[in-house]
Amino acid sequence: MELRNHPLMSYRGTPNWPPVWTRTRDHTVKKLNGEVGILKHAVLHENLPTRCFLVIEYEKYTYMGCLVFDDATFCKQIHDLLQLHIGSSIKDIGSIDLSHIL
Repeated sequence: MELRNHPLMSYRGTPNWPPVWTRTRDHTVKKLNGEVGILKHAVLHENLPTRCFLVIEYEKYTYMGCLVFDDATFCKQIHDLLQLHIGSSIKDIGSIDLSHIL
C-alpha cells in the first residue's frame, strides 16, 4: 500500500497527503496543492507529537506543509521515513510502499 493511500495517513478520517503547501518568507500568501516539489526537511515538534512539518522546494521557492495525524506513533514513523527521503520528490514519496505498517 502506497503512503498516499495508507489508512493511517489521515486526521479524523480525512486524508492528510499531500498537505497544502504555503510559501514561506514572502509577504504574499501563495498556496499549492498536490504532490509537487522536493523534500528539504521534515520536522517534529516535541509539544506537537501528532504533527509533522515538511519543507519543500518548488520552482525555486520554499513552501511548508503540515501532516496532522490521529496517532503520534505513526506520525513519528512517517517522520523517520521522511528523513530517509530528503531530496526526493513529494510524488515519489507518496509512492513509497507502507504495506509493512498496517
